Amino acid sequence: MVHFSFLFKDILMQNSEKCHENVWILSGTSDGPIIADKLLSLNYVVFVSVISYKASLVYPKKDKLHIITRKILDEVEVRQFLKKYEIDFIIDATHPFATQISANLAKGCKKSNKMLFRFERQTEVKSSMNSRFVDNLKGIKITDIKNKNLLLAIGARSLNEVAEYYMRMEVNIFARVLATQESISKGFSSCISNSNIAILNPSKFGENKLEYFLCKNWNIDYILCRDSGSYSQMIWEEISKRTNIKLFKLRRPIENKIKYVFSDYDMLVKFISNNLKNIV
Repeated sequence: MVHFSFLFKDILMQNSEKCHENVWILSGTSDGPIIADKLLSLNYVVFVSVISYKASLVYPKKDKLHIITRKILDEVEVRQFLKKYEIDFIIDATHPFATQISANLAKGCKKSNKMLFRFERQTEVKSSMNSRFVDNLKGIKITDIKNKNLLLAIGARSLNEVAEYYMRMEVNIFARVLATQESISKGFSSCISNSNIAILNPSKFGENKLEYFLCKNWNIDYILCRDSGSYSQMIWEEISKRTNIKLFKLRRPIENKIKYVFSDYDMLVKFISNNLKNIV
């Protein structure tokens, strides 16, 4: 099967006299498949790193697409991967808050003298009537938050710590966790009441009925999410506009300085295809 990489030895032999660039994409399941498909259409050989078999299923099955189901841990592994698979350039389309992965990629690419591109979705830079930014997950500073209902849609990693903080302010805490083993385990082992936790993967954009009725059922006053540019964030923003619910968004971390950053798929691919040989 193309979606597994235990045949990489054969793949490399086939490409021993390669005339096409090898590109390595690190991404989630939203942006990665789109970028990969566009590059494949231009005859690039595409390697994609995903963290699970399920994540690999959203990618098209094509001869020049090779899926690696493993987590890249550190800078050394980045450099080993670049060398082993003769990677010509890299696209970092990971989550904006996956700062350690991006930092390891930047260091590995610099030491290996490989070109690194960054892709991330655009985001609003200013607060609005319905939403405002916070600099950290404990950054909601409003006077009437006591006894109000706050929905945490921040992922599972910091869930317990953040929930404890707002509980000390006598806020009623609710949470949305993703339907993964890690998220469910962390959610139900947190200080949040089990009845206040919903296991729910984001709906498709424009089909946010589940999230809307969840907020309505729990009488949510405030939502706290991360400014990821994801469909999940778009859903919370749409619900906030339709209701009186106030949305707080965790501001994106300041990234390592990468020269080539894109927020449009076509502009990224066009730039690479037109300019790569001139900038490497």
